Amino acid sequence: MLFPGIIHANVTQYDASEHHLSREGYSPYPWAMNWLEDFTDPQLACQIYSHDFTLVDITTIPDDDIMQHRSMAALTLIQKHIRQRDLAQLLDKLASLLIMEHIDKQQVVALVNYMLQTSETQNATVFLRKLAQRVPRHGDELMTMAEQLENIGLLKGLEKGIRQGKQAGEREATLKIARAMLENGLEEQAIVKMTGIAIEELRQFHH
Repeated sequence: MLFPGIIHANVTQYDASEHHLSREGYSPYPWAMNWLEDFTDPQLACQIYSHDFTLVDITTIPDDDIMQHRSMAALTLIQKHIRQRDLAQLLDKLASLLIMEHIDKQQVVALVNYMLQTSETQNATVFLRKLAQRVPRHGDELMTMAEQLENIGLLKGLEKGIRQGKQAGEREATLKIARAMLENGLEEQAIVKMTGIAIEELRQFHH
């Protein structure tokens, strides 16, 4: 496990905490503090996991406190703000954490992958490039991931363009066939049934 102590998104082991786990966007977390009690069948969960522990709602922890969590700080900070549409607000704090030597390159890659797969940010590529500029020790990894993200975007755009072009070509061919049928004396209803075009479109060929 790359980040010891992480059980699930927004869940960390925490001793004697007065906070809870934040789930489904609720903050503060309104359910049980004991994680076993959050299962549908707590008794079965207790048999499987053998012991319980207290959950922590990281959305209630100030950023300045999170910044002191050393190797867990960067992940916890991203988890707290993962639903923000613009992660640029975290750029300075995250950069300062990555400059420190609390996490290695493999953990940085895992951290960014988590952010890309989970966050709703619309400017992930720009964010990664700016982060790479501010954190030279991880610059190569961050720039590589930014480039890969750009390539994925270009590929998706190309596939969409091909798909749209194919659909447009198929429709144009269908219209040509319908026009030919009409010119050869076939009834309108028969043409509509065979080609699937609307009767209004077909009647435009008369003009």
